[in-house]
Amino acid sequence: MTIKRNFWDYLAWICLAGITIWVILKILGIINTPIWLEYAPIYGAIYLAGWNVNKLERATKDIKENSKDIKEIKFDISNIKFEIQTMKTKCSKIN
Repeated sequence: MTIKRNFWDYLAWICLAGITIWVILKILGIINTPIWLEYAPIYGAIYLAGWNVNKLERATKDIKENSKDIKEIKFDISNIKFEIQTMKTKCSKIN
């Protein structure tokens, strides 16, 4: 099973890496930013939260579609089983 990644997935990972690097540099004292810029990682975290919600919604949609497909397959299999039983019954009457 291959995982398809799109532009937004890569952007989210870049954002997460940027937040991580920023936090490490801030802890080490290398970065001294003005107070308004210190909220940048929070904006990135909000973006990541939205990205995760979007991914969850797409996964839920895929699961719903797959469950519909499974129901259709079960119905088809039950029809095939019935036809096989019918053929077995007809063949046993011939013998």
